[in-house]
Amino acid sequence: MTLEERAEMAVELKNSGRCNCAQAVVAALRDQTELSPEQLRNLASGFCTGMGTLEATCGALIGAGMVVGLNTQGNRALIYNRNLLEGFKQKCGAVTCGDLKGVTTGQVICPCSECVRNAVMTYGEVMGLA
Repeated sequence: MTLEERAEMAVELKNSGRCNCAQAVVAALRDQTELSPEQLRNLASGFCTGMGTLEATCGALIGAGMVVGLNTQGNRALIYNRNLLEGFKQKCGAVTCGDLKGVTTGQVICPCSECVRNAVMTYGEVMGLA
């Protein structure tokens, strides 16, 4: 599966209502881990709406960061996650849900579907899948 196909899968899962943003990203990247789809869904279940409804770090970004940690088994995960965060911010314009969804400014700068897409794409770029 190409990176673009993974990104589209994540968007479809999010838009279908079957997954929140974090769950959609980990589901699209599930082959990068040793966890089952159910374990990944459970792991990411509480991280939507900006760190569990706090409008903090975007859940899609958190989902990609979880997969980084699982994929690397923690080895250099901070470096990879820093690059992930920077790439995501460059694509989306911010990293917090409140800013992305315009809670603080009244102007949406990146809708959820694009955050999900960009989290998968950035993960692929950082981890060498692109």
